[in-house]
Amino acid sequence: MDRVFIGFSFAQSDRFKFSISTIGYIRIFFSCGSRFRHKRFSLTAVIRTVLVCLFVWFPILAVSAEAAPGIGLTAQQKAYLAQAGTIRMCVDPDWMPFERINGAGRHEGIAADLIQLVAQRVGLKIELHPVSTWQESLEASKAGVCQIMSFLNQTPEREQWLIFTSAIFFDPNVIITREEHRYIGDLKGLSGESVALPRGTMVEERIRREYPNLRPILTGSESESVKLVSERQADLTIRSLIVAAYAIKKEGLFNLKIAGHVPEFTNQLRIGVVKHDRVLRDILDQGVKTLTPEDREAISNRHVVIQVQQGFDYRLVWRILAGSALILLVSLFWIRKLRALNRELERLSITDRLTGLHNRLKLDMVLEAEILRAIRSGHCFSVILIDIDHFKRINDQHGHPTGDLVLVDLAQLLRAGTRATDFVGRWGGEEFLIICSDTDGAGAAKLAETLRQIIQDHPFPVVERQSASFGVTCFGPGDSASEIVSRADAALYLAKTAGRNCVRSV
Repeated sequence: MDRVFIGFSFAQSDRFKFSISTIGYIRIFFSCGSRFRHKRFSLTAVIRTVLVCLFVWFPILAVSAEAAPGIGLTAQQKAYLAQAGTIRMCVDPDWMPFERINGAGRHEGIAADLIQLVAQRVGLKIELHPVSTWQESLEASKAGVCQIMSFLNQTPEREQWLIFTSAIFFDPNVIITREEHRYIGDLKGLSGESVALPRGTMVEERIRREYPNLRPILTGSESESVKLVSERQADLTIRSLIVAAYAIKKEGLFNLKIAGHVPEFTNQLRIGVVKHDRVLRDILDQGVKTLTPEDREAISNRHVVIQVQQGFDYRLVWRILAGSALILLVSLFWIRKLRALNRELERLSITDRLTGLHNRLKLDMVLEAEILRAIRSGHCFSVILIDIDHFKRINDQHGHPTGDLVLVDLAQLLRAGTRATDFVGRWGGEEFLIICSDTDGAGAAKLAETLRQIIQDHPFPVVERQSASFGVTCFGPGDSASEIVSRADAALYLAKTAGRNCVRSV
C-alpha cells in the first residue's frame, strides 16, 4: 500500500498558525500498510533539506547576532537592574523541544532561547537552578528558591505564588490517540476513558476540574504520556501539538494520530515570577513585548529543524535521487491534498462548531492584535460582552436543542447587525463578544443598543421572544486583554442587576 507522509509545520504569527509541507518544519510520518523498516525520503524532501540550510539556518544565525532593541525602563526598574545581580530560574528539565536540562547541565530548547533573548534585551542575568523533574521544579519555585519559572501556563493554582508576564509563546493542545480511535469532537462526549497526563501541568489541573468523565493517569514526562497511549495503557493524551509531534517522531510511534483539538486548552506560555517581585515581572514583560513573530518563528524553526535533520542516511538519499518520477508525482499529489486539509483544519481550529462564529481562541488572538495596533496608532477600540437573558430557563423548559437554535439565531443577528470592521465571536456558553475596531465607548454603546433592540424584536424559534444584556468598555492605556474583558464583564453585571435587557458601560 502507499505510504502517506504528513508534515505539520509551526509558524508564529501574533498567535498560532500551522501549515503543511513548508520548508524547515516538523514532519510526522504516519504509515499505512507494512511497517517502516528504513526511513524513506522523497526528492522534494531532499530539495527541502538543502533549502532549509540556505534560507532557514543561516538567516537564524544572522538574527541571533543582531543588537537588541532599546527598551524604555523606568527609574525604579533601572535601579532594580543595577542591584539585582543574577536571577535564579526554575525550568522543566524534560520538555523538548520547548526546554530541557542537557547532559552538560545547560538549559536548551525553544524556551531557553526565547528567555535568553528577553533577558538580553532588558539587561538581566539568569542562572539555571538544576532539577531532575518538573515536580521538583514546582516545589523549588513554591519554596522561593527560584525567582522565575521559564515557560508555563497561567492557572488559578499557580497564581497562589506566581505572577505572570504576557504570553511569550502560543501552542495549541491536541488530542492524541491510536489510529483506530474515532474522531473526538468534544471531550465531554467521552465516558470513563483514560487520559495520560504529566503531573503538575495546566492540562492536568483543568481536566480534573472540568472533565470528571475522564480518568487521569499521571506520568513523569511528556514522552511517557504519549508512549502509554501507543502501548494501549491509556486511551488518549492531551499534549502540545509541537511536543506531540516531536515525541511521535523521536520515538517512532507511528500508530498514533491527532484525533481532535481542544481550543480552550491552548498553551499561552508565560514567564512566572514570584508574587512579591512585581518590578521584575514588569521588566521581563517589557522584554517579552519586544519579541516579534519573526523572533518566535526563527527560534521555533531552529529547534524543530535540528531534531528533524538528525540521522540522515545519505546513501539512501542518493538512491532516492535516482528513483522513478512516479514517486515525485505521488508526493506532489499528497502535498496538494494535505494543503487543502490543512486549510480546513485551520478554519475549524478558530471556529465555533455550533454557531459558525469565531471561537475564543480566535477572539484572544484578535484582542492581542488590537491592543498592539492601538498602542502603535493611538486609536481606540471597544469591546461588547453579550449574555442571553435567562438562558438556563430555555434549556430547562424547552430542552438543549431549542437552546442551540436560539444560540444559532442570535449569532446570525449579531453577524448581520455589525459592521465589516467589527469582529464577532462566541465567548463561551451563552456569551458572545464583539471587538469594535477604531470605535470609542460611546460608539460601541450605540451599536450595543441597536443590537439589543434587534434581538428584543426578533421572533426566535419555539421561545418566540428573547432578550440579552450588554456590557461595554473601551481600551485604555496600559490595558491587558484580561483587564479589558474583566471591565466588560463588570459592565455586563451592572446590566443584569439593572433588570437585564439593557446596555451598561464601564
